[in-house]
Amino acid sequence: MAEHQETGTTEGKAGNDLYPRKILEYMEGFLISKTVFTSCELGVFDVLEAAERPLTAEEVSRAVGASVDGAERLMAACSGLQLVNTHQEHGQVCYSNTQQASAFLTRSSPTSLYQAVQFSSGTNYLCWHYLTDAVREGRNQYEKAFGITSEDFFQALYRSDEEMGKFMQLMNAIWNICGKDVITAFDLSPFKNICDLGGCSGALAKQCTSSYPECNVIIFDLSKVVQMSRKHFVTEADQRISFQEGDFFKDSLPEADLYILSRILHDWTDQRCIELLRRIHKACRSGGAVLVVEALLNQDGSGPLTAQLYSLNMLVQTEGRERTDAQYAALLAAAGFSSIQHRRTGKIYDAVLGYKQE
Repeated sequence: MAEHQETGTTEGKAGNDLYPRKILEYMEGFLISKTVFTSCELGVFDVLEAAERPLTAEEVSRAVGASVDGAERLMAACSGLQLVNTHQEHGQVCYSNTQQASAFLTRSSPTSLYQAVQFSSGTNYLCWHYLTDAVREGRNQYEKAFGITSEDFFQALYRSDEEMGKFMQLMNAIWNICGKDVITAFDLSPFKNICDLGGCSGALAKQCTSSYPECNVIIFDLSKVVQMSRKHFVTEADQRISFQEGDFFKDSLPEADLYILSRILHDWTDQRCIELLRRIHKACRSGGAVLVVEALLNQDGSGPLTAQLYSLNMLVQTEGRERTDAQYAALLAAAGFSSIQHRRTGKIYDAVLGYKQE
């Protein structure tokens, strides 16, 4: 975003006339999000990646089907956001992807966040239009955003095969980037039989089998999720990954040494979390454990900002919330787990591990 101009010193005027740099940045933060959303939707970074040389805004406009004027402004904004590099060639400004854009914003990259961006644009952004209502009412806003009754969060989230596919791509992208950190936060090598509850695309299961070659992983998820995962995400080459269809609140859980709950508990109320954890404790083998993967809030309420904003997102979209490690420990203890520990990864998601006594 362009710097806001100010007069006087870099600190602004003294007294009550201080320059509100932070406030202005926050007010206009959505401009940055929409610039990224639109650039991905149009395929700007894909076009630049496929080109063998830097392109002018006019060339980009032809490739993505946009006006020249619009493309010029969009490319200038992407340059200001340091998503594209600028080059002067024959008196014209040309553009190429930065390393970050190539790695995370092109569809072809193995670490692509393109689908995550699409989900943020098509789902999160629309729900957040009703944040004020969510705060006032204390409940999610799927019905206002999409006209869908949202008593069952996942029924609303998986409202079509297309939307379910977008969410699964989102989860796949997240765990391709953050998965190894949470799976190796603790030494999980003693656990040979692992059940990934709500394992979605199988990306975290793949991180398990990659980090711990002697383990086998069962992905337990809803029937339609399992079918799509088999079709698009988990191949026959992933021989140590298998599936079981079911609803983890209603159906029998497979027996395992370790259960993984990654971005699951933050969807639910404390009561529902304890209900699920008790079901896991009952199915878990003696000496086994449960690994909770979530964005942990600090005990003193100081952050991290990402987790605090995610907690607002949980209000807008689910029944749940983000929690501190102590709050997750209390949930685990209420379900019968003990020797509870947590590890921070230094990235978005952290890990909490609780054991079932032998």
